[in-house]
Amino acid sequence: KEIDRERLIKDTIEAFGRLDILVNAAGILTTGTIENTTIESWDEMFEINVRSIFRLIQISLPHLIESRGNIVNVSSVTGIRAFPGVLAYCVSKAAVDQLTRCISLELAPKGVRINAVNPGVTRTQLHKRGGMSEEKYEEFLKHSAEITHPLGRIGEPEEIADLILFLASENASWITGATCPIDGGRSNTCLR
Repeated sequence: KEIDRERLIKDTIEAFGRLDILVNAAGILTTGTIENTTIESWDEMFEINVRSIFRLIQISLPHLIESRGNIVNVSSVTGIRAFPGVLAYCVSKAAVDQLTRCISLELAPKGVRINAVNPGVTRTQLHKRGGMSEEKYEEFLKHSAEITHPLGRIGEPEEIADLILFLASENASWITGATCPIDGGRSNTCLR
C-alpha cells in the first residue's frame, strides 16, 4: 500500500538519518497463460512487481540523490527469457529490467546508480506462495537442477544476496543500468 511505502522510507530516515541503498526485493508469482490470466491477476502482478518498485524509488529518490546512493532491483531470469505458463510474471519482470535501464540514464547525472539482479530458480518460498504444492516444488527443483540449469544445481538465497551486496557497494561504482543474470547459466539455454 502507498501509505506503507511512504512510512517505510520515513521510518528508515528517522532511524538512520539517511538512505544509501534501496533494495526492491518484494514480488509475487502466479501461473497463467494468455488464455486464462484474469485482468485481476495481471493487475495484482504489476501492482506488486512493478508499481511498488516505481513508487519506492520515487519516494526515496531525494534521499538517494543526497547520499549519492544506489538501487538494486530483484528481477528474474524470466525478465530475460520467455517461459510458458507464467505470462504476467515474465512480463512484469521484463518491465522491471526496462525500468532499471531507463532510470539508470535519468539518475546517472545525479550520481545515483541502479541495477537489477536476475535470479534463476532459487530455493525460496516464491513458487509455493504462488500455489505450487510441496511435492510439485521438490520435483521442480530437481528438474531445474538436473535439466535446465547448466551448472547442475539451483541457487541459494545467500548467493543472490552476495550479488546484491556487491552491486550496492563501491566495488560496483562503474556499473549502472545492468541486469545481471545469476542463474547457473539458465538464461543462456533453450532447455525446458
